[in-house]
Amino acid sequence: MNQQQPVWVVILAAGLGTRMKSNWAKVLHRAGGLPLIEHVVRTAIQLVPPDQVYVVVGYQGDRVREAVSSYGVRFAVQTEPRGTADAVASTRSFLANCDGLLIVLYGDTPLLGPATLRRLLAHHQQSRPAATLLTMTLDDPTGYGRILTHPDGSVRAIVEERAATAEQRRIRRVNTGIYCFDNRKLWQFIHRIQPNNPAGEYYLTDIVELFDSAGLPVHAVELEDPTEALGINTRIDLARVDRILRERKAKELMLAGVTIEYPETVRIDVDVQVGQDTRIGPFAQLLGKTVVYEDVEIGAGTIVKDCWIGRGAMIHPYCVLADSRVEAGAIIGPFARLRMNCYIGTGAAIGNFVEMKNTRFGPGSKAMHLAYLGDAEVGAEVNIGAGTITCNYDGVRKHPTFIRDRAFVGSNVTLIAPVEVGPGSYIGAGSVITDPVPADALGLGRARQIVKEGWAKRRREQQAASATPNTNLEPPEGCSTQHT
Repeated sequence: MNQQQPVWVVILAAGLGTRMKSNWAKVLHRAGGLPLIEHVVRTAIQLVPPDQVYVVVGYQGDRVREAVSSYGVRFAVQTEPRGTADAVASTRSFLANCDGLLIVLYGDTPLLGPATLRRLLAHHQQSRPAATLLTMTLDDPTGYGRILTHPDGSVRAIVEERAATAEQRRIRRVNTGIYCFDNRKLWQFIHRIQPNNPAGEYYLTDIVELFDSAGLPVHAVELEDPTEALGINTRIDLARVDRILRERKAKELMLAGVTIEYPETVRIDVDVQVGQDTRIGPFAQLLGKTVVYEDVEIGAGTIVKDCWIGRGAMIHPYCVLADSRVEAGAIIGPFARLRMNCYIGTGAAIGNFVEMKNTRFGPGSKAMHLAYLGDAEVGAEVNIGAGTITCNYDGVRKHPTFIRDRAFVGSNVTLIAPVEVGPGSYIGAGSVITDPVPADALGLGRARQIVKEGWAKRRREQQAASATPNTNLEPPEGCSTQHT
């Protein structure tokens, strides 16, 4: 943006937020998949470079810093929660001697868009008042400070609801708390604000009347969509803002060519990317930094977090995927789980009730039923039978399993890691494999079957001849007629 003067942004994020009833600082609560403060920082750095943004921290300041430090913004500390003017004043050592403009934002207003702030800034740059307020007109202004104006439309004061007269309470134009200041004038007057209110705090709103008394003009710019100024004080407010962010995201995706069935049921985080002609079923969740390419099917109830899903993949209903990559044309589920850095190759198939952890599963391979593969590397065109498990943990350490290309692993096989199954080899069903199986070999590891001809018939005949079962009838090896 072509700026006529340097612009600084101060984001107030020091408060506890007692009405949230939480041990966490309010700005760390999440909406749309991000901490509230992160939304506001992202907006700010669309206006100015990150090093011209100051986040004022206080309660749990280290956690707030951690949430947004990667953006390159700067920080100031409000040592005690003594009001909004005191919070702004905590940047004095950084900004008091700077020319230019200063915009004040709040860490709990994540819906405010950069276009609105550009309009506020443009008005201030053109008119050059001491301050420009962002105001809005509400049908129900309860709880907001009312805007008092001169006949020419300039602002003479902001009166808080508790101090307002009955006539002033009928005013519907209210203060959003967002300001653009002439930076030099701000620092000339901010120290004159006094805590003359029941809370004993220094309110930034009081500077408007100080400017007006000194003959310095204060202007107002009307917010076109009051939703943008929604702040968060309670968990109810948080849920409302979260819903708005997700509605915006769903609308954005549908306009870009994504089909979302029952979008009011679907949860999609703001950073998720979805390609054209992808279909998302009811109650699905796409979270974190998930990337979904074109023509993908995401089934009902499926949860995908921080994953990469390739073109044409099919994720059947009720799967849970996290931190994994699924290549083009692969099929997952239903009721499958991938976690901790799994990789599913092109055209591979993971069926119902299969769980994978930290496993690389090669192209064209299949594990269609009831298997667990952990810390494994599976080659191409491998078959994993139903009930197969890799025993990767010995109680102290994790161990890998390697199943090479075109191996066939029968049902109910137990692979005791570390172990390797060679390319083209065959593992008989029900085997327990503890040693390497060479290429193209047959691996068997199960007890020999015993058959006693006629035993069952003789037992039935003896039971029929006596009300008391014949306890002398010999059971087969490894069997018992006792029930426990």
